[in-house]
Amino acid sequence: MTFAGKTVLVTGGARGIGRAVVEDFRQAGATVYFTYRKSQELAERLAAESGAVALPCSQSAPEQIEAAVSTIMAQTGRIDVLVNNAGVRSDQFIVLSAYEQWRHVLDVNLDGAWRWAKAVSIPMMSASSGAIINIASVGGLVGIAGQTAYSSSKGAILAFTRSLAAELGTRGIRVNCVVPGFIETDMTATLSPALKRENTRRILLKRMGQPREVSGVVLFLASDAASYIIGQHIVVDGGLTATVSF
Repeated sequence: MTFAGKTVLVTGGARGIGRAVVEDFRQAGATVYFTYRKSQELAERLAAESGAVALPCSQSAPEQIEAAVSTIMAQTGRIDVLVNNAGVRSDQFIVLSAYEQWRHVLDVNLDGAWRWAKAVSIPMMSASSGAIINIASVGGLVGIAGQTAYSSSKGAILAFTRSLAAELGTRGIRVNCVVPGFIETDMTATLSPALKRENTRRILLKRMGQPREVSGVVLFLASDAASYIIGQHIVVDGGLTATVSF
């Protein structure tokens, strides 16, 4: 797959899956911009090593998002691919959680994805082409105790993907979703060893995934090889949700 001459925007690209996506698109020849919020040192290092452009930007700030899109358009004149990857978790049982925790997770994971999709839709519609890949989670497919906020946000991303595809598909813009399982990232590093062992036991491949095993699917969905795929989600979880385990 080659993306020479294409401009790609990845949200939350400094770490984990986002970082792998940035690196893979750069290796495939794309001009890549990625956003970050707190990970300035990691972002600057990735930019220096990969040649991608780091943009400090909050998922919760519409004016920053619009400014980032305007910057990219001014510099390249196009946005061919948006990867809605940025996300947060705030695990807690509902009886112990605060409404502010719930709202923060939904604002970053769901509202943020909406803000970015809205911002890139106009230039993509003007070009009558583009691809938007949203990153969800298996938490949006199955119930996980302590993740009512996170799972709700990711389940909503699946519905958001289908509806956005219905809106933009007739304008030549393909919207799809990747659904990772347990991937070795900073986010899953906070899980307890016992929970990691239990989840690995349920995975058919008996191991956690690697970020590049997700980024490869992202690049596929953004490529011409997936030109007839729209409104779909692809689960990348090693078989975690493929069977019922007891």
